[in-house]
Amino acid sequence: MSQGRIARRFAALAREGRTGLVTFISAGDPDLARCADILAGLPAAGADVIELGMPFSDPMADGPAVQAAGLRALKAGQTMAKTLGLVRDFRTRDGDTPIVLMGYFNPILQYGPERFCRDAAAAGVDGLIIVDLPPEEAEPLATPAAEQGIDLIRLVAPTTPDWRMPKVLEGASGFVYAVSITGVTGTALAVEEQVAALVARIRRHTDLPVAVGFGINTPAQAAGIARIGDGVVVGSAIVRRVEQAIGPDGTVAPDVARRVAGFVAELAAGVRSAERAPVS
Repeated sequence: MSQGRIARRFAALAREGRTGLVTFISAGDPDLARCADILAGLPAAGADVIELGMPFSDPMADGPAVQAAGLRALKAGQTMAKTLGLVRDFRTRDGDTPIVLMGYFNPILQYGPERFCRDAAAAGVDGLIIVDLPPEEAEPLATPAAEQGIDLIRLVAPTTPDWRMPKVLEGASGFVYAVSITGVTGTALAVEEQVAALVARIRRHTDLPVAVGFGINTPAQAAGIARIGDGVVVGSAIVRRVEQAIGPDGTVAPDVARRVAGFVAELAAGVRSAERAPVS
């Protein structure tokens, strides 16, 4: 397993006997400056790992809230270079919190996979979640990512059969993203019994930490999933807080970063209320 920031963070969480909170925001939402403020406030609010969405015009796996966030960012002028710049600026203040870029392969292909991985590593990116890149087609990104020490995080869905699990997890590092529901983000609720069964299946095939995402919207739901996985991923519910801070005329409330941090703190309290047995 890689000994980068992601591995170190999950090892520390295991020693503390608790599940991590993984928070998602879209890079550049609602604009670059305010996104930088939101990003800067996440660790102190309780985020253990940060997923930063790479806005894309055709986000097929994203539900309405995340789609809207990406479109707001694109409308505000967000680019891949600016997304990497957000990470670079974040790293001047925080050298420990893992950052994972999440999105689609097309923008990376346009940027150039080798150049992208070099620039991402230089900026301080720790991992990649590319939702539309199956393992059979991942080599153009997997090789340069590995060369740069960037974890390639795989997604496993409830519909992933056991026979395919080894192929999906081949070359995976950092953690495994367990998709708790079928469908797109933010449109259904995770069911704990189904999540537990999926996580158990994944753990039969890998020793990597398992973070559970999709369908987790409240601190109580986060607490329930925290008793099952090594990480709890919340995205749509967070980006909705950004949307709620935007008035009908497009004016963004000046305290948007505080609002997001307050909600993340509530989620973190929920996750931390579900303590697990420490690793000796």
